[in-house]
Amino acid sequence: MALTIITGGTRGIGAAVARRLAEDGHDLVLGYRSDETSAAATVAELTALGVRCVAVAGDLGTDAGIDALFAAAADLGELTGVVNNAGATYRFAPLDQTPAEEIRRTIEVNLTAPILVARAAVAVLGRGGVVVNITSGAATIGSPGEYVHYAAAKAGLDLATRGLGLEVADRGIRVVAVAPGLIDTDLHATTGDAERVARMAPQIPLGRAGQPEEIADAVAWLMSDAASYVTATTLRVAGGR
Repeated sequence: MALTIITGGTRGIGAAVARRLAEDGHDLVLGYRSDETSAAATVAELTALGVRCVAVAGDLGTDAGIDALFAAAADLGELTGVVNNAGATYRFAPLDQTPAEEIRRTIEVNLTAPILVARAAVAVLGRGGVVVNITSGAATIGSPGEYVHYAAAKAGLDLATRGLGLEVADRGIRVVAVAPGLIDTDLHATTGDAERVARMAPQIPLGRAGQPEEIADAVAWLMSDAASYVTATTLRVAGGR
């Protein structure tokens, strides 16, 4: 039986990944920061699919927040996978108009925290274990005028995926990443630009934004035996951009 931790697993892309993995029979531990309503609804939805699912509130910027996730997983059984999905942007703005503390927090949430989660994961995963990092298509574009610091943090996570994947390959653990492009979630509205998806969709070669379920399908494939020869690399799911 597969048992997977998903950070940021109760909303948006994380919730879509949770649904998809539940369909594949994964028991789940879902990390979230503060939205108890979404967490409770997601747990109810997934347990109705016949899997075990718990949600754990915590701050991944702290050791206690990370430890709580892995403790919850240990209570359910042997951990087989981790999806490092939690991340955040706080506004769309040029770098010189972004507060220094916001830059520090963005890098902590999008780079430091997932590296620490991955560190904890490879310490307990056995052969066949998989870590999937959710990075961003912004990592190769740089996102000038929007969030250069976020793009830089995600580029760092791409490189961490490569390095850690090579480091643990001889232990039979795979470390991979998915880099979403423009995805239609509430992220854009919560960061102050509700029209961003409609405005940017024409720039995508496929002519539209992606859906969270399309990212979830990529994650599910990477976690499956069908991707058993894939490690230390990032799969871009960005409509050609």
